[in-house]
Amino acid sequence: MLDHRLVVLRTFAVCGTVTAAAAALGYSPSAVSAQLREYQRALGVKLVVKDGRGLRLTAAGAALVERADDLIALWEEVHGQVRAADREVAPALIRLGGFSTATASLLSPVAARLRRDHPSLDVHIIEADPERCVDLLIAERLDLAVIVSMQARPEATDSMIEQVPLLDDPLDVLVPAAHPLAERSAVSLEELAGEPWITDRPGTPYRALFVTAFTSVGATPKVVHQVSDWGSQESLVSNGLGVAFIPRLMRLGSDSGAVRIPLKGDTAPTRRILAVLRRGSRSHQIFAEALDALGAAAREIQSLTAPQGG
Repeated sequence: MLDHRLVVLRTFAVCGTVTAAAAALGYSPSAVSAQLREYQRALGVKLVVKDGRGLRLTAAGAALVERADDLIALWEEVHGQVRAADREVAPALIRLGGFSTATASLLSPVAARLRRDHPSLDVHIIEADPERCVDLLIAERLDLAVIVSMQARPEATDSMIEQVPLLDDPLDVLVPAAHPLAERSAVSLEELAGEPWITDRPGTPYRALFVTAFTSVGATPKVVHQVSDWGSQESLVSNGLGVAFIPRLMRLGSDSGAVRIPLKGDTAPTRRILAVLRRGSRSHQIFAEALDALGAAAREIQSLTAPQGG
């Protein structure tokens, strides 16, 4: 088994601070600092140095993290193959993670299927934003996660994780039921530019997606409410306070006073949904099975949510 202090070092490298690494690992900051000090003493090489009030990797520490990526991927493959070779070893635990709409539409049915097929298997689900899911994967507190690609940090983790496309999730527009466009089968962004908009706060990935969509058609929308939660946006729309984008994966309540309308045109915004896991870990039979189940669930969702008109 690989030295767990190497996992601590890689997690620190990805998270950037001792505090963030501690949150991902489930340790205290002092425990993370102590493990980093112990590891560099054991190796006889300076891995981290003080940088202001925090720590940063030395050149040696950065080199170790980079070279360790292939080592840990190989260990994941070996570990999975060894477990698969013993037919008496039943899968014990799988930890799944994902953002809120992915939890409801993808992770929940996949977890139920895994429990049905493997009654002795423990399935744990952690709901978290995509960036935190990646941190938890590196920290080995998640085994498989569903993220939005635009919110991942591939520049820091490309050599650590494997990304598997699941589906493209279009953003529809949500309008009040009494809105003049509510009966339309599809609308364009140009038709919506003058509407009062509800969207995320500036600086967030979804606000960037919102701005990019309208910039592509040469329009500047009027934002009247800044709300992050999809359910809260639906409530505001239902009460006639504006219109909003909503992912197709997001289900509306049966008593919703809002209507979903697909957007038409090449500039209609879409978010790409990915499954991510540590490199090499697909060799674990239960992880591979969960990944296959996620793919099947994604294909079923796409077939059910495809718009019927245009």
